[in-house]
Amino acid sequence: MARATTKTDLITAADGQFGKMWKLIDGMSDALQNAAFSSDFAVAGKEAHWSRDKNLRDVLVHLYEWHQLLISWITTNRKGEAKPFLPDPYNWKTYPAMNIEFWKKHQQTPLIDAKKMLCESHKQVMALIDTFSNDELFAKGAFGWTGTSTLGAYCVSATASHYDWAIKKIKLHVKSLHSK
Repeated sequence: MARATTKTDLITAADGQFGKMWKLIDGMSDALQNAAFSSDFAVAGKEAHWSRDKNLRDVLVHLYEWHQLLISWITTNRKGEAKPFLPDPYNWKTYPAMNIEFWKKHQQTPLIDAKKMLCESHKQVMALIDTFSNDELFAKGAFGWTGTSTLGAYCVSATASHYDWAIKKIKLHVKSLHSK
C-alpha cells in the first residue's frame, strides 16, 4: 500500500483499510474474536506491541485511543491553543509507555464496546479530515503546529497505516489459532 499524498488518496486508503479490517473481523467467529492471542505473539517481533496486546479488543482500543489523540490535537490547535500531538509527559521516544497506559485503561472494556468506539472514532476522524483542503493536509508548512510533517502524514499514520498494522496482527491471530 503506497502512502497517501493527497486528500483523495488519504480518504480512499483510510476507508479502504478500515473496511478491509472489518471484513476480516466480521469473518471471524465470536470465539475467535474473543480468544486470547497465542503466546507466540510475544516473540513475533521486537516491537513492544507484540507483547502488549493480548486480544482483538486490545488492538481495537489502541486504534481508538490514537484517533482520540489526533482529534484532540487537531481540535485544540485549530482553536489557536498550542498543543503537541503526544500528551505530557510523553514524546516520540517514550510513547510506548503511553500505549501501555492506553492498554491498562481499557482492560475492562468489553469487545463489543471497543468495536462501537472504534467505528465512531473512525467516522469522527474521517469527518475531520474532510474539513481540510488537499493543501492544508499535504503542503509542508500549512500549519505551524505540525512541525516538519504535514497534517496529512499524521492522518495517514492514525488511519490507513495503523489499520494496516492491525490487519497484520489480526491475520496472525487467525493463522495461529487455525494452525493448532
